[in-house]
Amino acid sequence: MKMKLSIPGLIGALLMSLLVSLFVANEFGAGMAIASFVVLFGVPMVVPMVMNRPIGSMKGMAFMAISKEIWQDHIEGNLFKNNEFLLASTDAGQYVIQGKIVHIPQAGSVPGTQENRTDLPASVTTRTDTDVTYELKAYTTDPILIPNAETYELSYNKRQNVLEEHQATLNERIADGLLIKWATVTAGNILRTTGASVATHLAGTTGTRKKVLVNDLKAAQLKLNKQKIARADRFALFSSDMMSQLMDDMTATQYRDFSAAMDVKNGVVGMLFGFKIMERSDTVIYNVGATAVNAYGVAGAVTDNDAVLCWQRGAIERAVGNVTAFEKMGDPTYYGDLYSFEVRMGGRIRRSDERGIVAIVQTA
Repeated sequence: MKMKLSIPGLIGALLMSLLVSLFVANEFGAGMAIASFVVLFGVPMVVPMVMNRPIGSMKGMAFMAISKEIWQDHIEGNLFKNNEFLLASTDAGQYVIQGKIVHIPQAGSVPGTQENRTDLPASVTTRTDTDVTYELKAYTTDPILIPNAETYELSYNKRQNVLEEHQATLNERIADGLLIKWATVTAGNILRTTGASVATHLAGTTGTRKKVLVNDLKAAQLKLNKQKIARADRFALFSSDMMSQLMDDMTATQYRDFSAAMDVKNGVVGMLFGFKIMERSDTVIYNVGATAVNAYGVAGAVTDNDAVLCWQRGAIERAVGNVTAFEKMGDPTYYGDLYSFEVRMGGRIRRSDERGIVAIVQTA
């Protein structure tokens, strides 16, 4: 059987494969670029041979095998964009099983020691090991319609425009969820603001709240010091409103030293009392007694309070599981291609006594 050849189709497949491979090389490196070229150019060559069609005539096939991989890498690569504080935690990704469950073996208590032991025989003890297991939550986006997917695959800027709102929404939702998991509710780890009373800034609340002061952050430093927490890699996350209050209370010298530590790339706006300070539009909301944190999306009470979260990197952890792109190509009812995305992610406070985390909660 003589194989037919479509010269225009062959040239078109070659050019398209080269264009996409160049893009992949720029985004993900030469290795993936070579693999993508093999798939993009090889599939249109092999499939027609099997189907007895002209080589190079299978239009659109060059993009079917590569789109999901590119889009998944895009989501994963930008997962912490504008929420860099999430990286200020211990990465437990190595313990993720099947992309959905975190399983961490925990060693039991260490053996006791004595100097110049006189009581013999020594008491025999056993070590009881435990396991830490938790499920990674599935965060999904609403499906998005792309009328002409091929043009978006070839243009980073166009693809970025299509995804940026969905990416930002996904990132914010994940960040909100992790902050709630990291917020301490242990009474000994809760401090209250001590400044002058001002009108509350939280939506849906009423009355006045005391400002956060420089000395409140200093008290958080003392709390961690007395807990014998490592002094390196300490962070404090402020809402924009409480950040403004803190800066208003700084002396000129404190503000100069604070600003000198700014690290925009890593989301750090300054440093004070050993804390790398980061800012977000909002953090977490505590109830009036600071005994609980509001769940995501739940309507709060008029007596709720804003808070500053302070922690040492080793006190909290995050874990990223599967990042999956779903697609439905050529949907006849939408006249285009449908995409949606799922990210599995979770985290926890690492110590049962919640040492290493302090919350500075507003005082009414």
